[in-house]
Amino acid sequence: MVETKLAIHGGSKVKTTPFGTGKRFGFEEAKELLEALEQNTLFYHFGEKVKRFLSDFNAIYGVKHSVATSSGTAAIHVALGAAGITVGDEVITSPITDQGTLVGILYQNAIPVFADLEPNTYNLDPKSVEARISPRTKAIVVVHLAGNPCDMDAIMAIANKYNLKVIEDCAQSYLTKYKGRLAGTIGHYGCFSTNDFKHISTGDGGIVTVNSGEDEDFYRTHAFADKNYQRFGSQVVRELNSLAPNYRMTELQGAVGIAQLKKLGWICDKRREYGDRLTAGISGLPGIQPHKITDGAEGTYWFYMLRVDESKLTCTRDEFAQALAAEGIPASAGYIPQVVYMQPLFQKKQAYHGSHFPFELSDFSYDQGLCPVAEDILKTAIRLTINEFYTESDIEDMIQAVRKVAAYYGA
Repeated sequence: MVETKLAIHGGSKVKTTPFGTGKRFGFEEAKELLEALEQNTLFYHFGEKVKRFLSDFNAIYGVKHSVATSSGTAAIHVALGAAGITVGDEVITSPITDQGTLVGILYQNAIPVFADLEPNTYNLDPKSVEARISPRTKAIVVVHLAGNPCDMDAIMAIANKYNLKVIEDCAQSYLTKYKGRLAGTIGHYGCFSTNDFKHISTGDGGIVTVNSGEDEDFYRTHAFADKNYQRFGSQVVRELNSLAPNYRMTELQGAVGIAQLKKLGWICDKRREYGDRLTAGISGLPGIQPHKITDGAEGTYWFYMLRVDESKLTCTRDEFAQALAAEGIPASAGYIPQVVYMQPLFQKKQAYHGSHFPFELSDFSYDQGLCPVAEDILKTAIRLTINEFYTESDIEDMIQAVRKVAAYYGA
């Protein structure tokens, strides 16, 4: 007989065994690190590890040029700088994202403008993007949230119509495909993170793909990540023409990245398999809206986020999440506490202490209700963990727990 009494009410838990675990790093990474140390230099231009890391990445992604950076946040800033985003420009992006998406916009003294999202993919709604365009708009930073690509055909059509640059934030979306093309290769630039909380890790780090394939674009992007130094072959040019940060990747990061890339295909295949299985297992439940992968796409699930329709259940979103946790399934209510434009920086319009620059250059307002769908997503979402080290049994337990809690509160 199937247990129907919830664990939170004293019933038996669905999940009674530990989730599968595994080691992310091993001999392969250690071997590459030792080779890096034996070079007697850890500087990317003198060593071979960062160069090899980028070469291997380019081969996987089918791009001619990419640039290594110190973080995913740095990667987005580098792409914005290379794209020519400057003082007073407006950049449209998502209100559900990490602040790393936004830092580079403000460092360029440009103004973040937030468009609303689609309700179940959690990605930018192209209609809202177009509605936010003003004469100041110069770029769109699309956030492929949780391994799920945006509707890039629609985004690129808008960009071409208004002559905008498109920067893809792929921090959570390795080997994610949109209509057969890899996310990060469709816009003008693709930005990736290799911090410790992504599909692959070098501790911290990032990559920018330069999708025009043009050498001049690559040189400009490369220089912006390295204080405007021009380091190509044996030639080093130190001509300072404009402001650029130091976002260099070290040989140690590159070394770990070489080994991590060899595991990337397996990692993404497992996450795709498990996320899709979870969707199939919970689809059709009253009051439950599964994480929808964009039409024509393949997701790689950095996490899985379903939504709860409280009008069809006898519980709140928070109570549903608490019941799942009691069944042995870690569940977080929401993703981030609130849409980013409700954070103090935007409410006070103060990126720098004692100044309202660059916000004072634009009349864009960050009022509650600006992106109603995004705000509602965060009030109704439950985030579940997907991990390549999980077992098929773990995923089945997750499905059964969601079904059990939904059945109880849907009665």
